[in-house]
Amino acid sequence: MVARGVPAMAAVAVAALDLTESSNWWRDIDRSPLWQDRIFHLLAILYGIVAAVALVQLVRIQLRVPEYGWTTQKVFHFLNFIVNGVRCFVFVFRRDVQKLQPEIVQHILLDMPSLAFFTTYALLVLFWAEIYYQARAVSTDGLRPSFYTINAVVYVIQITLWLILWWKPISVLVILSKMFFAGVSLFAALGFLLYGGRLFLMLQRFPVESKGRRKKLQEVGYVTTICFSCFLIRCVMMCFNAFDKAADLDVLDHPILNFIYYLFVEILPSTLVLFILRKLPPKRGITQYHPIR
Repeated sequence: MVARGVPAMAAVAVAALDLTESSNWWRDIDRSPLWQDRIFHLLAILYGIVAAVALVQLVRIQLRVPEYGWTTQKVFHFLNFIVNGVRCFVFVFRRDVQKLQPEIVQHILLDMPSLAFFTTYALLVLFWAEIYYQARAVSTDGLRPSFYTINAVVYVIQITLWLILWWKPISVLVILSKMFFAGVSLFAALGFLLYGGRLFLMLQRFPVESKGRRKKLQEVGYVTTICFSCFLIRCVMMCFNAFDKAADLDVLDHPILNFIYYLFVEILPSTLVLFILRKLPPKRGITQYHPIR
């Protein structure tokens, strides 16, 4: 029995050694200023690419339908350009951002793009909700005021938390701020699940021969899945970020965690959604293409 137990113990020892070496590799990169700068600059490049794509698409839409003002589609691409452009700027100067005083300025620069990201994709939920209710002959008059009210409440609460932190920086308020944003992310995820799911089911009931039915089904299904997943991941990660120092995203010595987090909750979702929604609006005969009022 002892002889049989030796190989098993050896296997456990080898696995433990591999795990230790793996964690050492991760720790070595986290502690290296060179690798920190490389990873943050890589994030800046990726954000810059997404921002450029959003800007090009915005220009293409404007050239296609110059007679229309700020449509939902144009505002969506413009906000994508702003969010990703600001992120690019922050990660280019990430080490300098960490030195800014008072500390509240760091929180604003790191968290404000997340709020703008929420607004950007909440606009997509609004657009789907309008299509859904219009198709069911239900009034949509209250949707846009609700959209503006929800966003105003979110921004007012977050700015209030920042002001309190500036006045009296205590750790409890930092945790509260992160948990608030976790709640906002969960709310956005549920919004995509509700209206994306409703629109998907409604499109499924359309006649099979309906023009563009299959393509729209795929578009709504893919975007709903992508956005629901990214906001849910953000919600879970914010909860860990609030209570676990090892999951802190607002420090320089967690570059790998930053890369994984921002890649999966912002860069990849934005890239995929921009690709899926790349189709330009028709020049004439537009019925569902409305300007922002």
